[in-house]
Amino acid sequence: MSERSRGQGEGGGRRDPRRVPRPAQPGRTARTGGTAAGRSGGGRPAPAGRPARGAGQRPPQGGALRLARPRPRLRLVAVGLTLVMLVFTVRLLQVQAVDASAYASKAAVNRYITVPLAAERGTITARDGSALATTVDAYDITADPYLFTPEQTKIKDAPERAARILAPLLGEERAELAEKLSRPDTRYVLLARQQTPQTWRKIKKLKQQLAARAARSPEGERPNVLAGVYQEKHAKRVYPNKELAAPVLGFVNAEGKGGAGIEAMLDKKLAGENGKITYAQSGGRQVPTAGVREQAARPGSDIELTLDRDIQWAAQRAIGDQVRDSHADSGYVVVQDTRTGQLLAMASAPGFDPNDIGRAKVDSFGAAAVQDAYEPGSTSKVMSMAAVLEEGRATPRTAVTVPNRLKRADRYFADDVDHPTWHLTLNGVLAKSSNIGTILATEQLGSTRKQANKVLYHYLREFGIGRPTGLGFPGETDGLLEKPEKWSASQQYTIPFGQGLSLNAVQAASIYSTIANGGERIDPTLVRGTTGPDGRYQPADPPGKRRVVSEKTARTLARMLESVVSDMEGTGTTAKIPGYRVAGKTGTANRVDPKTGRYHGYTASFAGFAPADKPRVTVYCAVQNPKKGSYFGSDVCGPVYKKVMKFSLKTLQIPPTGNKPARLPVSAGKDRKH
Repeated sequence: MSERSRGQGEGGGRRDPRRVPRPAQPGRTARTGGTAAGRSGGGRPAPAGRPARGAGQRPPQGGALRLARPRPRLRLVAVGLTLVMLVFTVRLLQVQAVDASAYASKAAVNRYITVPLAAERGTITARDGSALATTVDAYDITADPYLFTPEQTKIKDAPERAARILAPLLGEERAELAEKLSRPDTRYVLLARQQTPQTWRKIKKLKQQLAARAARSPEGERPNVLAGVYQEKHAKRVYPNKELAAPVLGFVNAEGKGGAGIEAMLDKKLAGENGKITYAQSGGRQVPTAGVREQAARPGSDIELTLDRDIQWAAQRAIGDQVRDSHADSGYVVVQDTRTGQLLAMASAPGFDPNDIGRAKVDSFGAAAVQDAYEPGSTSKVMSMAAVLEEGRATPRTAVTVPNRLKRADRYFADDVDHPTWHLTLNGVLAKSSNIGTILATEQLGSTRKQANKVLYHYLREFGIGRPTGLGFPGETDGLLEKPEKWSASQQYTIPFGQGLSLNAVQAASIYSTIANGGERIDPTLVRGTTGPDGRYQPADPPGKRRVVSEKTARTLARMLESVVSDMEGTGTTAKIPGYRVAGKTGTANRVDPKTGRYHGYTASFAGFAPADKPRVTVYCAVQNPKKGSYFGSDVCGPVYKKVMKFSLKTLQIPPTGNKPARLPVSAGKDRKH
């Protein structure tokens, strides 16, 4: 033992080597004034052979284990979460308040838009199913003006640049296109309607070229100014036969609605119902993952007309040639099936091409055969004769003395030619188309002229004068027939021979079809049936019918009308058709000029049916104001009637009856007067 050890032991008492000091208590210091664990340089060295206690050593047995306090750690986590929430809050305020307009502007590029889906318009066909009006693929060229703004294109004149490219392709004015592309109040503008697929392909190719060029150039230096131009498939109305039946068919205007004719009359059925599609777009393109809401379009119905395409062509060609050759203002030809009332042709001249209405004259758009009202002249004498026969006032053989002049009221009436006193039968009055003889015959309808006027008015109305034809055609005229108490002193004598009343060409044809049909009038029809979107065919409603005169009277009139054509003294010999019995009547009337309201020029006409003894077809022709050559109905319209009737009989395969006509006398004995 060292001296130091002994000194300590002696001075302070000897320490028991088995005694172990207690560990220092937390928060308390050793008696020497330092910490329990580690005074620097002043700690007592561990006894020899005993290692010093360091960190990680198990505490001595019998000591207590205590955990670190959690409060500081919780405070740290709370501070971190607060900072994160503060960052989100600041960002939210920035987006929704500070920079709201900027972000709304960016979001507009990816906005849902709704565009229409045009319904396919129904087809109009002739009775044999051949197309008269149909649709083909076409495109409406549209644009999104937002994509032409400086913010999107990085240039100020994007609308002007785009308009310069598009104008020659679309056939539109450059300034108008630029104005549409600059509109700030919409995301959708229509640049051009019904462009061909070839036009859209050219625009699409230019878009692709500009897009490729923009991708290769620095940002904003060479922008794609056509990026906001699109297409919408929109079928185009096409009339494959051009001018054929154009006044009947009408046309479709720039808004896709019927502008005239059948297109306007049946627009609702033909048009169907448009649909719509809503989708999200970004940068002008549809976002495929954003979903689409689509309301499908409902196609229009197909309309089958009663027109025979070949007969319509023959009628249109014949009247067009005559109007041109006679330098006339206009003309019409109507062909009707006498048994059904169906119109086989309704032609007028001049016509127009509905594929190019921009070059057509406005006054040629209408269907003149039902829209023009005019005084018919002698073709209406058949109604006066029908009244006289039906009332039993005369027979075809009744003698009528016809002077050269007849004084009635305050004037003298004459026939179209000067002549000595004629001694005719009632059949002869009709065959020679005598105005004076017709006045004398109709005076027998009543004991007074006033009573006779009432009886004649009744029959005129029954034949359809002053009434709708039954077609329901847009712009159709009812004609003009005043009530008998309003007839002037001259009208009560001119109306019996076709002056002082007016009608349209379809009404005139219907008069002769009524006689051909045994005295029963059938309303004319143009529509044979419709085929709906479901493919089901629906025939048209049956036409209205009414008895006008008896079958006996109708048969008698048919024989009398044969005399007009077959008898050498008749006025309608130019309408003879070899092998067929033809019934007809000429007409030459003073014409009221629609511009001045005064008589100027003439209306030439011819009406009739064949075969006369077994009628199948009625043809009516009228030419307004022929100025070259003859103006008589027999010379102007007789040849037209013959051409169209001959063609119709051949087309419908109607053979001659083979029966010989029982001729009625034209002249009467001088001793037989009435």
